[in-house]
Amino acid sequence: MDFALSELSQQVMAARGAERPVYIRGGGTKNFYGEPFDGEAIPDFAVLDLSGYHGIVNYQPSELVVTVKAGTLLSDLEKVLDEQNQMLAFEPPRFGAASTIGGCVASGLSGPRRMAAGSVRDFVLGAKLLDSSGLTLSFGGEVMKNVAGYDVSRLLAGSMGIFGALIEVSIKVAPKPFQEKTVLIEVDEDGALEYFNTWRGLPLPITGTAWLAQPDVPGGLLHVRLSGSEPAVLNGIKRLGGDVLPEPAARAFWDSMRDQTHPFFQARPLWRVALPPQAPALEAGSTLIEWNGGQRWVCAVDSPADFRAAIARRGGHATLFRFDSRPANVPVFHPLESGLKNINRRLKQELDPVGIFNPKRLFPDF
Repeated sequence: MDFALSELSQQVMAARGAERPVYIRGGGTKNFYGEPFDGEAIPDFAVLDLSGYHGIVNYQPSELVVTVKAGTLLSDLEKVLDEQNQMLAFEPPRFGAASTIGGCVASGLSGPRRMAAGSVRDFVLGAKLLDSSGLTLSFGGEVMKNVAGYDVSRLLAGSMGIFGALIEVSIKVAPKPFQEKTVLIEVDEDGALEYFNTWRGLPLPITGTAWLAQPDVPGGLLHVRLSGSEPAVLNGIKRLGGDVLPEPAARAFWDSMRDQTHPFFQARPLWRVALPPQAPALEAGSTLIEWNGGQRWVCAVDSPADFRAAIARRGGHATLFRFDSRPANVPVFHPLESGLKNINRRLKQELDPVGIFNPKRLFPDF
C-alpha cells in the first residue's frame, strides 16, 4: 500500500472509530447531483478527499484497457487516450476542469454516445474499493471476459459512493471513429420520435441524436451524429437527408450536450427522464430528447408525484437532476420498488456495515 492510500485508509479507520459519517470527494464538480447534503442534520462528519490519489496505473493501448486511480483528472486521462487515438466511448460529462474518473464512475452518468456504445457500467471491468475497515477490496480485473464471482465492480457505477470509496478502476476504452459528421433535420417532436423508431431498424452508424424545439425553426431541430468509416458515414448522410453541419459547429454542439453547457440545461428545476425509446411525446413543455428517445430532459413539471407516476406507467423513471430549491418530500431519484430497495439496503449493510460512507446521498433514508 502506497503512502497516499495508507493515509486514506487511516482517515477512514479514524472516522469509523469516532462513528463519524464520511463524505467522499474528488473534484467536487458533481456536488449538485444526488440528495443534497444537510450540514445541520449531520454536523459532525469527515471528508475523504481523493483528489490527491491520482495517476494511471496501467495502460495497454493494444488491449483497449486502462487502469487509473480514482482521483485522476478526466482531462488528463483523455489526453493520454487521445495520443493513442482512443477514447472513453460512453462520453462522461465534464462538469468542470476538476472532474475525476472516480466521480464519473460513481455518478454513473454518460454522454450522447451512450445510445450506441453503452453506459459507464458497460465499460467498467474492475475496481478497488476502500471499505469501512480501511481495507482495500478488489473486484473484477483488466480483461473483458471476467466471470469470477459477483460483478461488484459494475455495481459501483452509479452507486454515489454509498458502498465505500472507489480508489481505482479499470475501464475498457475504444478506438476513435475514422470519420464523424452531423446532420441537421427540421422536424417537430412527434416527427423526431417517428424518425428514431425507423432508424433503430436500419444499419445506420448513428452515435448521437438530440432534438430540441427552436424559436426560429418551425417544430424543432434534430441533430444526428454519424460515426464510422467514410463509406458508412456518407451512406448514412444520403439515407437521412438534411444538412451537414460544419465540423467546428458540430464539435461545439456535441460538447455542449456532453458537458451540459447548452442553454437548455440552465433551466431549473431540470428533470432527467429515462424511457423506452419508443415511448410517445411527454407533452410536458420544453423538452430535449437524446439517445433516440431513450433520454429526455424536461423543465416544466407541476406535480412531481403525478409526473413520476405517468413516467412509471410508460416503463421509465425520472430524476430531479438540478434544482435551486427542492420541493418538499420529493426525493432526487425515482423511488424504488420495495424489493429493489431492500436489495440496495442489504448491499449497503454488507459492504458498509457501520453505514459511514455518503449517508443519505443516494436514498434519503439510508
